[in-house]
Amino acid sequence: MSKQRLVIIGNGMAGSRLVEEVLVRGGNDLFDIEVFGEEPCGGYNRVFLSGLLAGAEELNDIFFRPPTWYQEHGVILHAGVRAGWVDRPERQVYAPGGVTARYDVLVIATGSLPAAPPIQGLNGETGALREGVFFFRTLADCQDIVRYAAHARRAAVIGGGLLGLEAAHGLLKRGLEVDIVHLGPHLMETQLDGHAAGIVKQAMERMGARVHLEKGTSAMLGEACVTGLAFKDGTKLACDMAVVAAGTRPNVDLAKQAGLTVQRGIVVNGDLSCRNDEHVYAIGECAQHRGRLYGLVAPAWEQARVLADRLTGRDPKAVYKGSREATRLKVMGIEVAVMGEKDPGVDDEVVTYVEPSSGIYKKLIVRDGRLVGAILLGDAVAARRVLQSFDNEEAVPAGRSELLFPPARDAASADVAGMPGATHVCQCNGVTKDDIVAAVRAGHRSLRAVGERTRAGTGCGSCKPLVQAIVDLTSDGVVAEDRASSYYVPGLPLTKPELVKAVEQHGLRSVSAVFEALGGGMEDPGSKPALASLLSTVWGHGYNDERDARFINDRVHANIQEDGTFSVVPRMYGGFASAAELRRIADVAEKYHVPAIKLTGGQRIALLGIPKEQLPGVWRDLGMPSGHAYTKAVRTCKTCVGAGFCRHGLGDSGALGIMIEKRFQGIEAPHKIKMAVSGCPRNCAEATTKDMGAIAIGDGKWEVYIGGGAGSRVRKGDILCIAGPSEKVLVVIGRFLQYYRDRANYGERTYDFVERTGIQTLRRVLVDDVDGLCAGLDAAVQAAAEGYRDPWHEGEEPVHPGQFVAAIAAACS
Repeated sequence: MSKQRLVIIGNGMAGSRLVEEVLVRGGNDLFDIEVFGEEPCGGYNRVFLSGLLAGAEELNDIFFRPPTWYQEHGVILHAGVRAGWVDRPERQVYAPGGVTARYDVLVIATGSLPAAPPIQGLNGETGALREGVFFFRTLADCQDIVRYAAHARRAAVIGGGLLGLEAAHGLLKRGLEVDIVHLGPHLMETQLDGHAAGIVKQAMERMGARVHLEKGTSAMLGEACVTGLAFKDGTKLACDMAVVAAGTRPNVDLAKQAGLTVQRGIVVNGDLSCRNDEHVYAIGECAQHRGRLYGLVAPAWEQARVLADRLTGRDPKAVYKGSREATRLKVMGIEVAVMGEKDPGVDDEVVTYVEPSSGIYKKLIVRDGRLVGAILLGDAVAARRVLQSFDNEEAVPAGRSELLFPPARDAASADVAGMPGATHVCQCNGVTKDDIVAAVRAGHRSLRAVGERTRAGTGCGSCKPLVQAIVDLTSDGVVAEDRASSYYVPGLPLTKPELVKAVEQHGLRSVSAVFEALGGGMEDPGSKPALASLLSTVWGHGYNDERDARFINDRVHANIQEDGTFSVVPRMYGGFASAAELRRIADVAEKYHVPAIKLTGGQRIALLGIPKEQLPGVWRDLGMPSGHAYTKAVRTCKTCVGAGFCRHGLGDSGALGIMIEKRFQGIEAPHKIKMAVSGCPRNCAEATTKDMGAIAIGDGKWEVYIGGGAGSRVRKGDILCIAGPSEKVLVVIGRFLQYYRDRANYGERTYDFVERTGIQTLRRVLVDDVDGLCAGLDAAVQAAAEGYRDPWHEGEEPVHPGQFVAAIAAACS
């Protein structure tokens, strides 16, 4: 049987997803697939452009399907090629450069275009946007905005919808003054009502934006480039650049040329075929189904699944019935969930709860006992339950507050047995309970196997406990052991001891070398940070540190914040500081306009809200070493003043804390390490709830604790031994640190490691030396300590030119 030719025009969120859905259903055996993508790159997640603009995302992190992926899967990708003509009688697609593609099945997924409002002077003489004016829709738009913003002081954003607020947020994070100009009476009127929008407006204003409502823009001012805006009410606003985010319109130009039925969008039937050509289909934002257009990702992906089912024969009768629009997103750091109808009918019941100062707003619209609409701001826990009720069209409880204030409990404890089969368990990928049950009954009896089969849990991951609960219920007690759960990283089928042995035997000193030798050359991005940590432990400074294998914090040696800026926490040994150091911290805060200064729980001073490009200057002017408050490594050693000042002190906790911190500072580990030293059993430094701690008990002796925690999990540490004098405490702590580095799983905290290993075993190994390991552990931790280098020196000598540069590099150079 010869293959048919499947041509897809559009490689955005809908088109690229269709390719995946067809391939996962065995479509390579049925079709020769050809894709036209107007942008010169592979598939990327358009949702992350706002994070990229704000500096919270790295360029490489937004791509999910590079051009090489298409080649590896036998798909022809015309990247950077815009399909210009469709000849339906001949079933041919023509594009510039003499590119042609014959089709048996054609899918149009051209998405949408920015709406250009009627503003005088919006375009220059060539017809393109005038200098300093930008849309915010594509990666290229985002790059252009970032480059121009580097030399601008004040920006105006025209449009107060979701896209406009994201653009404003990004520009604020890049240090610009921002004015938001919106024609409507309140922000985000498509998604929010006036009350909810008011909370968002307050959040914008707290960040420094100026919001102008009911303001119509009539003209762009300036000659060569934009210098301001003129409004219909006769007022004006000065600006150095303008971003137009006034909505979108379906991209139907090609469909009109092809003679397809077009109203607002390309009119499609229930099978997603075009109204007047059964060989042509349309999905995504360009498609109009039952009179509706959808501007969200979830409906586009649902359409892709339905069409893939039909085309591959998985379900030849699959029909798209429309989507109940529901979405979760984050606006200005506020969790937002919106579903169904925004405004109530005359006879509808409305339930609301508002805490404006906390950014919390909850609204339910109930009709005939069912939820027909809801808006939730600032409550992710309630949002999940409300979304489930809306999605399943459940009867709303008589006590409506049960939906708005669900009991706090683990998601896995939900009553999965009584859950309807059509319930969407994984909202990201549209996977229902029935899908998961079918996968388990087909033999996929682990969380990983079900995820690979259905994609459940492979998006944001928040549904994994619920997916696991359904797997457990459906497996009738025969849950398959997931052998991959013992692998050190998901991308290599090896346990940690096996992986360390292979690394040492083959002399593998970089993450890429590990993948080349042990993974057949196939790299797994999710495995890179753990491999980087392991190689650093094995080789020390002999490790080839490829920065693309590191998380953003470790690339720039600072902790990224919600808004894309960074925190800087200098090292203050034992929590002590000199007057000169405090003066320098104050001078830096004033010089760089640091928006917040915070005393941390580890007795340090954090400077918050620092842009990436300012990090080297901040470090230089501080003249203090890194506190490593951003990475999986030894961080602080908290102390009380001890016998040097306190009348209750039994030991010099300050001196010991400084010794510990200076010896072990910055040593990498499977997870962060927090330590403390208390000068007496009153334990003012809380040494019993730290990863490692010491408490003075008199006569130069110290109780040494390991495996404590006081964060999301509270655990009193176990006493490893009683040691003294102070130098002996350093030895014992060093042994445990190295043993933990050698044997713990990546991401495993010391309290989990101690429980898993057993305190009795640790005492025999680290104190009694029953296995003869102590000399080796002492030597290894000594080498790690001697190899310490302050990472903030990279501010003067960057590893690569773009390490501390805010501008986005070219994506497809």
